This record gives sequence, structure tokens and C-alpha cells, in this order.
Amino acid sequence: MSNVISLLRSSIRHAIFARPVAQTDLQPRTALIVLTALNLLNYVDRNVLFAVQPLVQDEFHLTNAQIGYLTSAFLGFYMIAAPFVGPLADRYSRKLIIVLGALFWSGLTLLTAVTHTYTELLIRHTLVGVGEATFVTIAPTFVADLFAEKIRGRILGVFYLAIPVGSAAGYLLGGNLAPHYGWRFPFYIAAAPGFVLALAVLFLKEPERGQFDSLKETPERGTVLGLARNPAFLTSTLGMAAMTFSLGGIQVWMPKFLYSERGYTLAGANFAFGIIIVVDGILASLAGGWLGDYLLRRMKSSYYLVSAASMLLGVPVMIVALFVRGPLMIPAIGVAAFFLLLNTAPLNAAVINSVGGHIRATGLAVNIFIIHILGDVPSPTMMGWVADKRSLQAAFILPVIAMGISSAILFYGMKFAPPVALDGASAGAGKT
Repeated sequence: MSNVISLLRSSIRHAIFARPVAQTDLQPRTALIVLTALNLLNYVDRNVLFAVQPLVQDEFHLTNAQIGYLTSAFLGFYMIAAPFVGPLADRYSRKLIIVLGALFWSGLTLLTAVTHTYTELLIRHTLVGVGEATFVTIAPTFVADLFAEKIRGRILGVFYLAIPVGSAAGYLLGGNLAPHYGWRFPFYIAAAPGFVLALAVLFLKEPERGQFDSLKETPERGTVLGLARNPAFLTSTLGMAAMTFSLGGIQVWMPKFLYSERGYTLAGANFAFGIIIVVDGILASLAGGWLGDYLLRRMKSSYYLVSAASMLLGVPVMIVALFVRGPLMIPAIGVAAFFLLLNTAPLNAAVINSVGGHIRATGLAVNIFIIHILGDVPSPTMMGWVADKRSLQAAFILPVIAMGISSAILFYGMKFAPPVALDGASAGAGKT
């Protein structure tokens, strides 16, 4: 964990800011480090299951569709919980809700010790989804209110480093420990740090909602019903939903694809995919955030453009990765993953900027509901069903199609991007 904290601190200091640390910067940066570390544990916990799926499948004699349903159920409850959490966070202490949620999900992760049937595992997984929804709905709004609009892409690039690093840690943790100690053991390791970081959040100072926002809260930006008439929010959310369908399905099934279709060992499959995710994810998260902020000075739609282009470029590379064997396969998977993850920071920045600060947690709750009900809730089960009927290789055509759909929606959404203030300029000064 100390190495992870050092990485995050270095990323914030060197990749984002080119000046010495001022005393006034310490609180926002410390909060960013703590919340990013907790976000990392969030993704470790959910990705451990992907790494140990073959062992769970063997113990409980499950079909591919049943094992895929574990993830669909987790995300289903996660998705349902988000709309209840969002309004609470817009009215009450975000910090306290984050703490209670982290303690809840960490405690449930430890209950894997008494999970001995598929039904018990399913219940455990759905309740963890409820706990994690409290963090993922609220923490990005907390982070967004710590820093100015013009650097949100880079800041969110750091925060969302947790996705690749946590995902890779989950694959590596499960893939290396489960064959020796059983598939339950890695969950214990994943749970313990969550209690410590949850308590650390209590010492953070909560920022004022929307303190750096430059646009006024119009009915479209500042009310829940207005979101349905907010094209910037709708296009960024629907584009993210298609991306989430693709990413969710690939994360669940790629280790199994390498294991069962390409002859890798369980540890080897998880190691190969884990390394791809962590290296690509770090580079892509930081590069996407930096590129979005850099182009923001030239076009207000830069977050949409970077996201749309990355999804489009990933389509042909993913096709190569699925159908080419031999030494080109792993590099192709790596390049495809890079393009898929490049949109992480700019696309989340686009969603956050499309909603006013005082309903931002509620807006993110709506976003989470939509992206999961259309995205990674159905995709693992759909891919499992296709794998049972045809092959796992055929199932990967679904996320490839979703990448193309995401790109088309985001290119269309460019014209609706809201302007932001740059160097104190008027928000309306940005170019189309």
C-alpha cells in the first residue's frame, strides 16, 4: 500500500503540477491521495472475482452464464443503490457517507470466509455492490470540488488510476494466491486496508459544493428533471454506457479467454492481462486527462473528442487481438486496452462538467444507473450466453460493437459540450 501511495503522490506532483507544493495545496492533494487509494481498493475487491472465476466455477459446478451473472447481480444492486445515495450526498455530509459505505463493503468482503454455496456468494456480492455504490457516486464530486475546472481532466486522471491499478492488483492477487490458498483467501487481503482508509477519510476537510464551477445552474444543469433535457449530460452518459458495456465484458472474460481458448495457465492468464491493465491504465489515464485539458484551450469539446477518437481507434485493434494467435496477440490486446482506457479521465470530466455542483452527486447517481443498466450489468451475462451457445471468442464481438456505438455517440455529443473558464476568462470564451 505504501508503494501505491508513493505512486499517487508522485503522479500528482510531477504529472499534474509543474510548481513546488504550496501549503494551501496540501489539503486538496492529501484528499486526492486518500480517496484515490480507497478507490483502488474498491476495484481490487471487484476484480479479485474475475481472477478466481475458474476455481469458483469448478467448486460450484457453474455454467458460464451463471458465473457471469455474479457480476451482473453485483452491478445491478450497485446501480439500484446509486439513485438513493446521490440525493443524500447532495444534502448531507459526503465524507460521512463515504466512510460508512467503505466500512460496510470491507466488512462484507471478509464474510467470504463463510461463503460455501453459490447463493451465499451471490448475496455477498450484491451487498458489496450496495456498499461500493456509496463511494463511486460521491467521491468524484468530492474530488471535482477540490480543484479548478481547467485541470479537472488531469485530476480525474489521477483519481481514476485506481481503475487499472486496482483491477490489475485484483487479477494478480487472485491469480497468484488462489491456486495455493484457495479462491477465498485473496478476498481477505483485499478487505483489510479498507478499514484504515475509511477512517482516514474522517480527517479530510469537505470542500464547498461547486466552488470552482464557472457556469450558472440553469434548469438543465441544476435540476434532476432538467437532466433529461441536457444533451451534454445525455450524450456523455450514453457514450459512457456503451464504453462500460465493452470494458465490463472484457474485464470479466479476458482472463478466461486466455486460459481456456489460448492455453495460458490461470496464473499466467491473470498475470498477462493484469500487467496490460496496470501499465496501459496508468499511461492512458494520465495521457487522456492531460490531452483533454491541453485541447480544452482550443476547443470546448475536447473531452468528448478524445473519448470518441480513442474508442474508434480501439475497434480494429481489438478485432486483431481476438483473431490473431502467436506473438502479436498480447501486444494487440495491450494496444486495444490502451485506447479503451484513454477516455477514462476526459469522459468522466465531461459528465461532471455537464451538471451543476449542487446536484452533481445526484447527476452522477443517474449516470451510474444508466451506464450500468445499459453497460456492464448485461454484458457479462450476454457474453456468457454467447460463449455457451457458440464460443468465448465469438462472445467478444459484442464489446467490439459497443466500442463503435460509443464512438458515434460521443462524436455527436461534441456540439453540446459546455464551456469552462480558463485562466479566469469567461466561461463562454471557449471555442466549439
